[in-house]
Amino acid sequence: MYFDSHSDIWCDVTQQLELGNTDIFNKRHLEKFRKGGIEGSFFVIWVDPPHDDDYALRTHQIMDSIRTEIKTCDAIRIVHNYDEMMSAIADGKIYVFIGVEGMAYIGDDISRLDEYYEFGAREAMLTWNEENSLGAGASSGADHGLTDLGKAVVRRMQDLGMIVDVSHLNEAGFWDVIDLAHTPVIASHSNASALCPAGRNLTDDQLRAIASTGGVVGINAYNRFISSDPRQRTVRRLAEHAAHMIDVMGIDHVGLGFDFVDMIDYGASYGDNGGYTSGLRNCTEVPNLFSIFDEMGMSKEDKEKIARGNFHRVIRQVLR
Repeated sequence: MYFDSHSDIWCDVTQQLELGNTDIFNKRHLEKFRKGGIEGSFFVIWVDPPHDDDYALRTHQIMDSIRTEIKTCDAIRIVHNYDEMMSAIADGKIYVFIGVEGMAYIGDDISRLDEYYEFGAREAMLTWNEENSLGAGASSGADHGLTDLGKAVVRRMQDLGMIVDVSHLNEAGFWDVIDLAHTPVIASHSNASALCPAGRNLTDDQLRAIASTGGVVGINAYNRFISSDPRQRTVRRLAEHAAHMIDVMGIDHVGLGFDFVDMIDYGASYGDNGGYTSGLRNCTEVPNLFSIFDEMGMSKEDKEKIARGNFHRVIRQVLR
Protein backbone atom coordinates (compact mmCIF):
# COMPACT_ATOMS: atom_id res chain seq x y z
CA MET A 1 0.00 0.00 0.00
CA TYR A 2 1.12 3.55 -0.78
CA PHE A 3 0.88 7.02 0.75
CA ASP A 4 0.81 9.92 -1.73
CA SER A 5 1.91 13.15 -0.06
CA HIS A 6 0.37 15.47 -2.64
CA SER A 7 -2.96 15.40 -4.47
CA ASP A 8 -5.24 18.07 -5.97
CA ILE A 9 -8.41 16.01 -5.49
CA TRP A 10 -10.16 18.86 -3.62
CA CYS A 11 -9.71 21.04 -6.71
CA ASP A 12 -11.47 18.43 -8.81
CA VAL A 13 -14.21 18.03 -6.21
CA THR A 14 -14.83 21.78 -6.23
CA GLN A 15 -14.92 22.04 -10.02
CA GLN A 16 -17.23 19.06 -10.36
CA LEU A 17 -19.65 20.34 -7.74
CA GLU A 18 -19.77 23.65 -9.59
CA LEU A 19 -20.82 21.70 -12.70
CA GLY A 20 -23.70 20.18 -10.74
CA ASN A 21 -22.14 16.77 -10.18
CA THR A 22 -22.14 14.98 -6.82
CA ASP A 23 -20.38 12.12 -5.01
CA ILE A 24 -17.18 13.07 -6.81
CA PHE A 25 -14.56 10.88 -5.12
CA ASN A 26 -16.61 7.71 -5.36
CA LYS A 27 -17.44 8.25 -9.02
CA ARG A 28 -14.13 9.65 -10.33
CA HIS A 29 -11.33 8.49 -8.03
CA LEU A 30 -12.16 5.57 -5.77
CA GLU A 31 -11.64 2.81 -8.33
CA LYS A 32 -8.25 4.24 -9.35
CA PHE A 33 -7.14 4.54 -5.71
CA ARG A 34 -8.13 0.94 -5.04
CA LYS A 35 -6.46 -0.37 -8.21
CA GLY A 36 -3.23 1.51 -7.50
CA GLY A 37 -3.12 0.63 -3.81
CA ILE A 38 -3.25 4.23 -2.55
CA GLU A 39 -4.19 3.97 1.10
CA GLY A 40 -4.05 7.69 1.94
CA SER A 41 -2.87 11.13 0.92
CA PHE A 42 -2.55 14.82 1.62
CA PHE A 43 -5.43 16.42 -0.33
CA VAL A 44 -4.60 20.11 -0.63
CA ILE A 45 -6.58 23.32 -0.70
CA TRP A 46 -5.15 24.97 -3.80
CA VAL A 47 -6.46 28.25 -5.19
CA ASP A 48 -5.98 27.50 -8.86
CA PRO A 49 -5.82 30.11 -11.62
CA PRO A 50 -7.94 31.93 -12.69
CA HIS A 51 -9.51 31.92 -9.21
CA ASP A 52 -6.42 33.50 -7.64
CA ASP A 53 -7.84 36.98 -8.18
CA ASP A 54 -9.74 36.44 -4.91
CA TYR A 55 -7.94 34.03 -2.57
CA ALA A 56 -10.46 34.43 0.24
CA LEU A 57 -13.47 33.67 -1.95
CA ARG A 58 -11.91 30.61 -3.56
CA THR A 59 -10.50 29.26 -0.30
CA HIS A 60 -13.95 29.31 1.27
CA GLN A 61 -15.53 27.79 -1.83
CA ILE A 62 -13.09 24.88 -1.60
CA MET A 63 -13.73 24.49 2.12
CA ASP A 64 -17.49 24.39 1.46
CA SER A 65 -16.93 21.77 -1.26
CA ILE A 66 -14.93 19.62 1.14
CA ARG A 67 -17.73 19.79 3.71
CA THR A 68 -20.26 18.78 1.05
CA GLU A 69 -18.15 15.90 -0.27
CA ILE A 70 -17.31 14.28 3.05
CA LYS A 71 -21.00 14.22 4.04
CA THR A 72 -21.72 11.72 1.27
CA CYS A 73 -18.43 9.88 0.73
CA ASP A 74 -17.96 7.00 3.14
CA ALA A 75 -14.87 5.67 1.34
CA ILE A 76 -12.61 8.38 2.75
CA ARG A 77 -12.06 9.61 6.29
CA ILE A 78 -10.56 12.96 7.23
CA VAL A 79 -7.83 12.39 9.80
CA HIS A 80 -5.61 14.71 11.83
CA ASN A 81 -2.89 12.57 13.41
CA TYR A 82 -1.19 9.19 13.40
CA ASP A 83 -3.69 7.39 15.64
CA GLU A 84 -6.65 8.55 13.54
CA MET A 85 -4.79 7.45 10.41
CA MET A 86 -4.16 3.96 11.80
CA SER A 87 -7.80 3.69 12.89
CA ALA A 88 -8.94 4.57 9.37
CA ILE A 89 -6.65 1.90 7.91
CA ALA A 90 -8.03 -0.68 10.33
CA ASP A 91 -11.57 0.27 9.26
CA GLY A 92 -10.77 -0.05 5.56
CA LYS A 93 -11.05 3.68 4.84
CA ILE A 94 -8.85 5.81 2.63
CA TYR A 95 -7.38 8.33 5.04
CA VAL A 96 -7.09 11.96 3.99
CA PHE A 97 -5.09 14.71 5.65
CA ILE A 98 -6.13 18.20 4.58
CA GLY A 99 -3.18 20.23 3.30
CA VAL A 100 -2.76 23.71 1.88
CA GLU A 101 -0.83 24.46 -1.31
CA GLY A 102 -0.03 28.14 -0.86
CA MET A 103 -1.38 30.32 1.93
CA ALA A 104 -1.81 33.62 0.09
CA TYR A 105 -5.24 33.79 1.77
CA ILE A 106 -3.51 34.68 5.04
CA GLY A 107 -2.65 38.11 3.65
CA ASP A 108 -1.49 40.13 6.65
CA ASP A 109 -3.69 38.27 9.16
CA ILE A 110 -1.86 35.41 10.87
CA SER A 111 -5.09 34.35 12.59
CA ARG A 112 -6.11 32.85 9.26
CA LEU A 113 -3.50 30.16 9.84
CA ASP A 114 -5.55 29.13 12.86
CA GLU A 115 -8.63 29.13 10.60
CA TYR A 116 -6.89 26.60 8.36
CA TYR A 117 -5.94 24.52 11.38
CA GLU A 118 -9.42 24.61 12.90
CA PHE A 119 -10.82 23.50 9.53
CA GLY A 120 -8.54 20.46 9.75
CA ALA A 121 -5.41 21.39 7.81
CA ARG A 122 -2.30 19.68 9.16
CA GLU A 123 0.22 20.29 6.34
CA ALA A 124 0.90 23.45 4.36
CA MET A 125 3.13 25.30 1.91
CA LEU A 126 3.59 29.04 2.37
CA THR A 127 3.37 29.72 -1.37
CA TRP A 128 2.33 28.14 -4.60
CA ASN A 129 4.10 29.73 -7.60
CA GLU A 130 3.18 33.25 -6.54
CA GLU A 131 4.85 35.84 -4.36
CA ASN A 132 2.65 36.65 -1.38
CA SER A 133 2.85 38.29 2.04
CA LEU A 134 4.71 35.27 3.47
CA GLY A 135 7.38 34.64 0.85
CA ALA A 136 8.01 33.86 -2.80
CA GLY A 137 7.38 30.79 -4.90
CA ALA A 138 10.04 29.10 -6.98
CA SER A 139 8.42 30.40 -10.17
CA SER A 140 7.77 33.94 -8.95
CA GLY A 141 11.05 35.44 -10.14
CA ALA A 142 11.63 36.97 -6.69
CA ASP A 143 14.85 36.15 -4.86
CA HIS A 144 14.07 37.33 -1.33
CA GLY A 145 13.43 34.94 1.53
CA LEU A 146 10.50 34.72 3.91
CA THR A 147 8.98 37.92 5.20
CA ASP A 148 8.75 38.53 8.93
CA LEU A 149 5.13 37.38 8.72
CA GLY A 150 6.20 34.25 6.84
CA LYS A 151 8.71 33.41 9.56
CA ALA A 152 6.02 33.95 12.19
CA VAL A 153 3.74 31.57 10.27
CA VAL A 154 6.44 28.86 10.23
CA ARG A 155 6.91 29.23 13.99
CA ARG A 156 3.17 29.11 14.57
CA MET A 157 2.75 26.03 12.36
CA GLN A 158 5.32 24.16 14.41
CA ASP A 159 3.70 25.29 17.66
CA LEU A 160 0.31 24.05 16.44
CA GLY A 161 1.72 20.73 15.26
CA MET A 162 1.47 21.25 11.50
CA ILE A 163 3.88 19.86 8.91
CA VAL A 164 5.84 22.60 7.13
CA ASP A 165 6.15 21.85 3.41
CA VAL A 166 8.83 23.62 1.32
CA SER A 167 7.69 22.45 -2.11
CA HIS A 168 7.11 25.55 -4.28
CA LEU A 169 9.22 27.90 -2.14
CA ASN A 170 12.12 29.72 -3.76
CA GLU A 171 15.60 28.85 -2.52
CA ALA A 172 16.00 31.82 -0.16
CA GLY A 173 12.68 30.99 1.50
CA PHE A 174 13.69 27.34 1.71
CA TRP A 175 16.80 28.17 3.73
CA ASP A 176 14.80 30.47 6.01
CA VAL A 177 12.49 27.54 6.80
CA ILE A 178 15.46 25.28 7.51
CA ASP A 179 16.90 27.88 9.89
CA LEU A 180 13.59 27.99 11.77
CA ALA A 181 12.92 24.24 11.81
CA HIS A 182 12.70 22.34 15.06
CA THR A 183 10.41 19.63 13.66
CA PRO A 184 10.78 17.57 10.47
CA VAL A 185 10.33 19.58 7.26
CA ILE A 186 9.00 17.96 4.08
CA ALA A 187 8.98 18.70 0.38
CA SER A 188 5.78 16.91 -0.53
CA HIS A 189 6.28 16.87 -4.31
CA SER A 190 9.78 17.70 -5.55
CA ASN A 191 12.53 15.94 -7.49
CA ALA A 192 16.31 16.15 -7.71
CA SER A 193 17.85 19.12 -9.47
CA ALA A 194 20.96 17.04 -10.22
CA LEU A 195 18.89 14.93 -12.63
CA CYS A 196 16.56 17.66 -13.90
CA PRO A 197 17.41 21.33 -13.28
CA ALA A 198 13.81 22.56 -13.13
CA GLY A 199 13.22 25.49 -10.80
CA ARG A 200 10.96 23.44 -8.57
CA ASN A 201 13.50 20.68 -8.01
CA LEU A 202 15.93 20.55 -5.09
CA THR A 203 19.71 20.70 -5.04
CA ASP A 204 21.70 18.06 -3.19
CA ASP A 205 22.40 20.61 -0.43
CA GLN A 206 18.66 21.21 -0.06
CA LEU A 207 18.00 17.48 0.05
CA ARG A 208 20.58 17.02 2.78
CA ALA A 209 19.10 19.92 4.74
CA ILE A 210 15.63 18.32 4.71
CA ALA A 211 17.15 15.03 5.86
CA SER A 212 18.91 16.85 8.70
CA THR A 213 15.51 17.87 10.10
CA GLY A 214 14.27 14.29 9.93
CA GLY A 215 12.05 15.18 6.99
CA VAL A 216 11.04 13.48 3.74
CA VAL A 217 10.89 14.42 0.04
CA GLY A 218 8.08 12.98 -2.08
CA ILE A 219 9.07 12.22 -5.67
CA ASN A 220 6.89 14.01 -8.24
CA ALA A 221 5.40 12.39 -11.36
CA TYR A 222 4.86 15.67 -13.26
CA ASN A 223 6.95 15.11 -16.38
CA ARG A 224 8.80 18.45 -16.62
CA PHE A 225 10.32 17.79 -13.19
CA ILE A 226 11.64 14.38 -14.30
CA SER A 227 13.80 15.30 -17.29
CA SER A 228 14.61 18.21 -19.56
CA ASP A 229 14.51 15.70 -22.42
CA PRO A 230 10.91 14.74 -23.31
CA ARG A 231 12.16 11.30 -24.37
CA GLN A 232 13.28 10.59 -20.81
CA ARG A 233 10.07 11.62 -19.04
CA THR A 234 9.43 8.08 -17.92
CA VAL A 235 8.68 6.15 -14.77
CA ARG A 236 12.18 4.67 -14.95
CA ARG A 237 13.72 8.13 -14.86
CA LEU A 238 11.60 8.95 -11.81
CA ALA A 239 12.94 5.81 -10.14
CA GLU A 240 16.41 7.18 -10.84
CA HIS A 241 15.46 10.39 -9.01
CA ALA A 242 14.52 8.26 -6.02
CA ALA A 243 17.83 6.38 -6.22
CA HIS A 244 19.77 9.65 -6.35
CA MET A 245 17.87 11.00 -3.34
CA ILE A 246 18.63 7.82 -1.42
CA ASP A 247 22.32 8.24 -2.19
CA VAL A 248 22.22 11.87 -0.99
CA MET A 249 19.75 11.73 1.92
CA GLY A 250 19.53 8.12 3.00
CA ILE A 251 16.63 5.71 2.60
CA ASP A 252 14.70 7.19 5.54
CA HIS A 253 14.01 10.47 3.76
CA VAL A 254 12.41 9.53 0.41
CA GLY A 255 8.70 9.03 -0.21
CA LEU A 256 5.97 9.54 -2.79
CA GLY A 257 4.34 12.85 -3.76
CA PHE A 258 3.03 12.28 -7.24
CA ASP A 259 0.95 15.41 -7.99
CA PHE A 260 -1.04 13.50 -10.60
CA VAL A 261 -2.84 15.77 -13.07
CA ASP A 262 -5.14 13.22 -14.71
CA MET A 263 -8.26 14.33 -12.85
CA ILE A 264 -8.30 17.90 -14.18
CA ASP A 265 -8.01 19.15 -17.76
CA TYR A 266 -5.22 21.68 -17.41
CA GLY A 267 -4.74 21.87 -21.17
CA ALA A 268 -1.67 23.04 -23.01
CA SER A 269 -0.45 25.08 -20.05
CA TYR A 270 0.87 21.85 -18.55
CA GLY A 271 3.14 21.22 -21.48
CA ASP A 272 4.08 18.09 -23.32
CA ASN A 273 1.55 15.28 -23.08
CA GLY A 274 -0.49 17.22 -20.53
CA GLY A 275 2.16 16.78 -17.84
CA TYR A 276 1.89 13.00 -17.87
CA THR A 277 4.84 10.66 -17.41
CA SER A 278 5.18 7.53 -19.51
CA GLY A 279 4.37 4.54 -17.34
CA LEU A 280 2.99 6.67 -14.51
CA ARG A 281 -0.03 8.49 -15.91
CA ASN A 282 -2.15 8.17 -12.77
CA CYS A 283 -2.31 6.34 -9.48
CA THR A 284 -3.32 3.03 -11.08
CA GLU A 285 0.24 2.78 -12.41
CA VAL A 286 2.12 3.31 -9.14
CA PRO A 287 3.03 -0.42 -9.02
CA ASN A 288 5.08 0.18 -12.21
CA LEU A 289 7.47 2.35 -10.19
CA PHE A 290 7.93 -0.33 -7.57
CA SER A 291 8.56 -2.95 -10.24
CA ILE A 292 11.54 -0.84 -11.32
CA PHE A 293 12.68 -0.63 -7.70
CA ASP A 294 12.61 -4.44 -7.74
CA GLU A 295 14.82 -4.43 -10.84
CA MET A 296 17.20 -2.09 -9.02
CA GLY A 297 17.54 -4.66 -6.24
CA MET A 298 15.76 -2.60 -3.60
CA SER A 299 14.88 -4.54 -0.46
CA LYS A 300 11.33 -5.07 0.76
CA GLU A 301 12.09 -2.98 3.84
CA ASP A 302 13.39 -0.06 1.78
CA LYS A 303 10.42 -0.18 -0.59
CA GLU A 304 8.07 -0.06 2.39
CA LYS A 305 9.82 3.04 3.71
CA ILE A 306 9.36 4.81 0.38
CA ALA A 307 5.82 3.53 -0.08
CA ARG A 308 4.55 4.89 3.23
CA GLY A 309 6.83 4.29 6.20
CA ASN A 310 8.90 7.46 5.99
CA PHE A 311 5.92 9.79 5.77
CA HIS A 312 4.15 7.79 8.47
CA ARG A 313 7.11 8.49 10.74
CA VAL A 314 6.87 12.25 10.15
CA ILE A 315 3.12 12.19 10.68
CA ARG A 316 3.57 10.36 13.95
CA GLN A 317 6.28 12.75 15.12
CA VAL A 318 4.69 16.08 14.16
CA LEU A 319 0.90 15.75 14.22
CA ARG A 320 -1.04 15.66 17.45
